[in-house]
Amino acid sequence: MIFLRSIERLGDVEAGSGFPFDLPPVRGFRKLELTSPVTFFVGENGTGKSTLLEAIGLRAKLPCAAGRPLDHDPALVPIHPLARSLRLVWAPQTKYGLFLRVEDFFHFARENREKSEPAAAVTVSVGPEVRAIPEKNRSGESAEYAGSGPSPGESFLDFVRTHCTAGGLHLIDEPEAALSPQRQLALMSVLKSLVEDNAQFIIATHSPILLAYPGAQVFSFDDGNIVPVQYSELPHVNFTREFLRDPERYLNDL
Repeated sequence: MIFLRSIERLGDVEAGSGFPFDLPPVRGFRKLELTSPVTFFVGENGTGKSTLLEAIGLRAKLPCAAGRPLDHDPALVPIHPLARSLRLVWAPQTKYGLFLRVEDFFHFARENREKSEPAAAVTVSVGPEVRAIPEKNRSGESAEYAGSGPSPGESFLDFVRTHCTAGGLHLIDEPEAALSPQRQLALMSVLKSLVEDNAQFIIATHSPILLAYPGAQVFSFDDGNIVPVQYSELPHVNFTREFLRDPERYLNDL
């Protein structure tokens, strides 16, 4: 299901507006049409992919991993002007969703270990109504999470399974930071299961593994623009492929 159909930036950017409008991809884009339930933002560090993801989360009024609205995060205050300039086009608008950064997840898991009690249900506001994420997802697993998985990577996957609910819009920032290559493949399986239950994802990532998700839409933030690209054309993918083919050549250059 594609709930969020397009993202538009309204108004002109005045000279000297500063961050985040001084990022060329952010300043230059006008409209992104979303045509897949899984969309990736990819680009070098500092190009604005996470910044735009945060602005979308703010505009959609999504909670972070701990259940607090993103607009309560003081670190995101500079992003608010960009968020206010966005117009989100829904068809239909979902009442469920989550904004997930790896650092929020680890903070959430640490707090729950310290408290030694299950986490409260995440409350989601994506419009005029506010609802709690259902206690059980498609597979019948409890939506409570105590961070007790066998490893941080498995705990992260458990969190995605139970908190990225069916029928919701979920934004994830660089999930590969918590996952080994094998766990990244496992995350693709989790995404597929949730997409089959009408979930939508927008993910900022550097991972050539995740970017290979079948049928995903990929937007590149490199070269000062936001443009759709094919998997085979991505510099991340081609560089990784060439490095693995002959790592000694690159190491000798160092």
